[in-house]
Amino acid sequence: MIYLDYAATTPVRPEVIQAMTEALTNAWGNPSSNHLAGHTARKGMDRARRKVAELVGAAPEEVIFTSGGTEADNLAIRGVAHALKAKGKHLIISNIEHSAVRVTCKMLAEEGFETTEVPVGPGGVLDPEEVARAIRPDTILVSVMHVNNEIGTIQPIAEIAERAHARGVLVHTDAVQSAGKIPVSMEALGVDLLAISAHKIYGPKGVGALIRRKGVPLAPVLTGGGHERGFRAGTENVPGIVGFGVAAELAVQELAARMRHDEELGRFLEDSLLAAIPGSSVNGDPLRRWKGCVSLRVPGVDGADLLAKLDEAGVAISAGSACKAFKQETSHVIAALNLPNTEDSGTLRMTVGSPTTRADVQAAVRILAEALEGLRGKVVR
Repeated sequence: MIYLDYAATTPVRPEVIQAMTEALTNAWGNPSSNHLAGHTARKGMDRARRKVAELVGAAPEEVIFTSGGTEADNLAIRGVAHALKAKGKHLIISNIEHSAVRVTCKMLAEEGFETTEVPVGPGGVLDPEEVARAIRPDTILVSVMHVNNEIGTIQPIAEIAERAHARGVLVHTDAVQSAGKIPVSMEALGVDLLAISAHKIYGPKGVGALIRRKGVPLAPVLTGGGHERGFRAGTENVPGIVGFGVAAELAVQELAARMRHDEELGRFLEDSLLAAIPGSSVNGDPLRRWKGCVSLRVPGVDGADLLAKLDEAGVAISAGSACKAFKQETSHVIAALNLPNTEDSGTLRMTVGSPTTRADVQAAVRILAEALEGLRGKVVR
């Protein structure tokens, strides 16, 4: 298999597997128990908390472990909404946010909250001034994704946060697709809340974190015991958290090398695709995009049929977000770009990772070009 879907998930690193195996074997105690078995589990969690905090330039006590990026986004949005509802019930997001943010905001409407979706430009980048103009006296939170999961655009989070804070509004960013790929710093971004996930950085699925700046109002979503300083009830997933810590440590150590690799392979992939597929184009601002992501528009072809052909040939890519892979609908991200002839084009998302080689890219592009030959002219669903 040629795997070019690293934005969907990444393989688990051997170092992570080893650490998780050791935790399952030797640190199986409940980390809340006050005895040796509990202390051993707690020690592994504490180390992981430090490493995850280091990944995003935060303090360990600011890390709240969750079951993944979706729960972290939910905790941030619902937590702030419920904590500050007496102050206001207005939220602001972009119109290309992940479903973990968009759907959560829609569901909050049932509780009387209102959400304004600020549109991005044709390149998929948000204008901070547009966000500022959307702020009202009752606005309590702005939530904007750092790196978009479908087209890879990098949003001007620091500029957005500066304008929001000037009006007394909190800022959350989903950094699931940026942490471990590009520099991510809570201080540099200026955000109050930040969500990350382990399985996007060669760690295990089922574990993530919400980073909460000290003093930021936040109501728990999962209630029960006093786990995670009262912000997330439930016995922690110690092996997963330990694995997350190792993955975060590796990401910090290898960040510069990963960035060079992604830049080189991403550009090679983009250039090869555009040369091999006449009429194709790349979605997203070329200057503000994580280069490891190539979102390609291919005119005159059904994206679902093309994906099926590629899968049969052993090439793993996606049409957009892996969270909507089985839904036959136009991506809200692609639709938000307001590009011409969107309905007559198929969109493919290809993302590289540390294991990707030039040979992988060359083979994938060749197979893609061959698959297109048999599909050109087919009616798009």
